[in-house]
Amino acid sequence: MRMNQVTPAALEAQLQLLGTLVELGKRTRDAATPAELGFIIVNESHRLVPYRQAALWLRDGKGRGRIVAVSGSPTVERGAPFTAWLNQVFARLDMSIGTAAVRPVSSIDLKGSIGDEWQEWLPADGLWVPLVRRADRPVGVILFARDKPWTEGEQHLLGELSGSYAHAIAAFRGGRRRSLVSGRWWHTSLVKLALAAGLVGALCLPIPLSALAPAEVVALAPTIVRAPLDGVIDHFAVQPNAPVSVDQRLLELDPRTIENKLEVADKALAVAESEYRQAAQSALFDDKSRSQLAVLKAKMDQRRADVAYSKSLLDRIHVTASRSGIAVFDDPNDWIGRPVTIGERLMEIADPGQVELEIWLPVADAITLKPGAEVEFFLNVSPGEPLRATLRQASYEATMSPGNLLGYRLKASLAPTAKVPRIGLRGTAKVYGETVSLFYYLARRPLASARQLFGF
Repeated sequence: MRMNQVTPAALEAQLQLLGTLVELGKRTRDAATPAELGFIIVNESHRLVPYRQAALWLRDGKGRGRIVAVSGSPTVERGAPFTAWLNQVFARLDMSIGTAAVRPVSSIDLKGSIGDEWQEWLPADGLWVPLVRRADRPVGVILFARDKPWTEGEQHLLGELSGSYAHAIAAFRGGRRRSLVSGRWWHTSLVKLALAAGLVGALCLPIPLSALAPAEVVALAPTIVRAPLDGVIDHFAVQPNAPVSVDQRLLELDPRTIENKLEVADKALAVAESEYRQAAQSALFDDKSRSQLAVLKAKMDQRRADVAYSKSLLDRIHVTASRSGIAVFDDPNDWIGRPVTIGERLMEIADPGQVELEIWLPVADAITLKPGAEVEFFLNVSPGEPLRATLRQASYEATMSPGNLLGYRLKASLAPTAKVPRIGLRGTAKVYGETVSLFYYLARRPLASARQLFGF
């Protein structure tokens, strides 16, 4: 009997397939990332066996997993219809036929709408290739699809190649170490109980309650400069934030109204004095004139008092500084020509070395605060260098801030070692309150919103 002889062409083809098999194994071992490995598996396998489409499914458990690579696409769109359908196909086949061996599959192996959609998404003939290491559970499955049936030789080649693929995938997963999500030990009652206890313990951890609020650097105990009388601002003698000394002139009111009143008072005084002198001369011979002297003298004294009062008002239109410091006020152009009333606040004279924080805590973020609470102040000009402060005062009632924010007004003193910022700088203050559990810290705002929504 003659023995079958292998032709040189057939031998060369077999050697070429063997070389491709070895090269693909080397490529998988040299893959630098899981994404690169998945791309090689679904695309480079075509060099060994022809196919139209391929998809790689990493298995997390019986009937559970995810698509990580699809042939012809550099990335996988998680929400795409094709990806969602493939995930259902792999899960259904994994539950029905398992991962025991390489075998052909088709729409016949699927029931319902999933099988009906096979022809829409994939060629008719598929090949189910589990990725299994020796004495280990499957790490995934490759589904190849094309338009003609698969031969036994092709199934054997892809089965041999699947071992290299499984080994490489397991290496990225940490060898025999299991993923925290995909390991079977995850489903044991003991581990679930331990994780639940750990979560409850973490939610009970003490943490200081805190709130963020806008803040501004203001002067500590400034001297308020007020309008000495009703009038109109004429001009300022100093500029905003300029240093001033004691008795230095700050501003002047318009003198014209007072000068007009003084002129009228002078003329009224002159008339009263003339009437008094005339009555005094007539009093020597006329009893009636003598009786009017007292009334005319009182009238003359009243007119003289009016003149003195008008002159005193002229002296008061010059507003001077009662202490040294810097003048804190807005743009002078906004004040010139503006009528003011007596006692109206015009500016502040402050010591630039004595400042504090003025914080407006919104009503929605209000927490329980006590004097001495810790405060961190983040300046807008240098947010990376927070300043330490201590809460000094907190209002009991919410009021409107200058920025039309309904909130609680807080005052905080800067730490003695803190660098003194310039008056007027703004930023964000983080105010620390009482110590609460992590659960209350996370659920405080949602619970408050739920109470407002449902009324409980």
